[in-house]
Amino acid sequence: MTEASDGKRRGPTRRVLAGLRLTSLRLRLVVVFGLVALTAAVSASGIAYWLNREAVLTRTQDAALNDFEEEMQNRAGSLPPRPTQDDLEATAVRMSQSSQRYSVLLIGEDPDGKTVVGNSDLDSFTLTDVPKSLQKAVNEKRPLEKGNKDEYHLFWQRKTDTGGTPFLVGGTRVMGGGPTGYMLKSLEPESEDLGSLAWSLGIATGLALIGAALLAQAAATTVLKPVHRLGVAARRLGEGKLDTRLRVSGTDELAELSRTFNRTAENLEKKVADMSSREESSRRFVADMSHELRTPLTAITAVTEVLEEEADSLDPMIEPAVRLVVSETRRLNDLVENLMEVTRFDAGTARLVLDDVDIADQITACIDTRAWLDAVDLDAERGITARLDPRRLDVVLANLIGNALKHGGSPVRVQVRVDGDDLLIRVRDHGPGIPEEVLPHVFDRFYKASASRPRSEGSGLGLSIALENAHIHGGEITAENSAEGGAVFTLRLPRDASHMVERPAGEDAGEESEESSGVSS
Repeated sequence: MTEASDGKRRGPTRRVLAGLRLTSLRLRLVVVFGLVALTAAVSASGIAYWLNREAVLTRTQDAALNDFEEEMQNRAGSLPPRPTQDDLEATAVRMSQSSQRYSVLLIGEDPDGKTVVGNSDLDSFTLTDVPKSLQKAVNEKRPLEKGNKDEYHLFWQRKTDTGGTPFLVGGTRVMGGGPTGYMLKSLEPESEDLGSLAWSLGIATGLALIGAALLAQAAATTVLKPVHRLGVAARRLGEGKLDTRLRVSGTDELAELSRTFNRTAENLEKKVADMSSREESSRRFVADMSHELRTPLTAITAVTEVLEEEADSLDPMIEPAVRLVVSETRRLNDLVENLMEVTRFDAGTARLVLDDVDIADQITACIDTRAWLDAVDLDAERGITARLDPRRLDVVLANLIGNALKHGGSPVRVQVRVDGDDLLIRVRDHGPGIPEEVLPHVFDRFYKASASRPRSEGSGLGLSIALENAHIHGGEITAENSAEGGAVFTLRLPRDASHMVERPAGEDAGEESEESSGVSS
């Protein structure tokens, strides 16, 4: 079987499992309804069966025993004190022909004092069918008292034969002396009736269970449909569609929940709109300010360059001030360029200008331009190429290497490796490393590890800009501490970033040719 066909076969299974997960509450409602209905139906059926069973058996039992007792007094009581076996058999046959249809066994003594037995049906009823305990109770003579007017009583017992057929066995003696009689009545018709009743109750229980499941399904649909709509609306809201609202009808709890959701969504939309407006205003202010600063900065930079060239011929008292002005002007110029770069990223106008780049040559050019050759150890094979934006890659490398040199000290080791379709560039320094509490914030804008030194040579934007440049390529930068000491920054970039280009490469070339590639941290 091919992989594609196997995937097609697994597709329906995944959909079924996903459906079960989506309807888990529905299933729980159906199961709970079913269990409640099953418990109620089984309980009701059990009670009904037990009551009907006792009523049927008691009615049959009382009718048979009363008839047998009457027959014993009328027919067996009319026998001579010492009847013959023929007399007993004839009487037993006549007694068994009553309306109750039971077998009869009579036991007495003949004129010779021998025990004789008369049986209406010798094949189906003998003395061995009568339990010993019943025989003992029947033949036990009781003293006559105020609450006991008869010496012998009628006793009965239910039993089941080897075939599972239920029987009623009863016995008594003739009042005033006479033979002992036993009767045996089959309860199979009553058992069959009770079996039919049990089947009927079972079917009724099954129907009740099915009805409960259908009722639970209907109830679950009624209850869960608004919940499902609320879930869909919440997902749309989470996706940023803040104009999502629910139709509200009714006055129940679900309707109130929908109203609460609508009020929450409305308030959230207003707050997000307000925040977006403020953010847009702030972004426009920074962009406008940066743009406006570039013109006077250009003039100031030109003046400072002239002053720098003449610094050696200036009065020694003035020279430090001149050099400070030159340094701060360059720093201000870098800050403005970085702010303009940040605004491009925030506005989504930053674009890639791709070219085929030899990574080793690119890194060498980066460190050579900034006079870092003696402080950087490069471990990169020649011939590793990638289709990237060389200007943005230079910005990333300059920030990572410059940051390592500034905070970690030399030598800084730059290692280049190929990982499948990705390119890995690791920049490691030999400094004290990055404090654990600082690691989560190293890429935050304007973040500085020491709050007591808010003013430093860097602007706090360099690593943030480097990360944005990695993201626009579809890559990532991570920071960690090496086990051997020092900090390690790992730049992962795709070897071909063509899929990240949204517009033709040359569309923004004119605009981006003016951007700075200086170092800022």
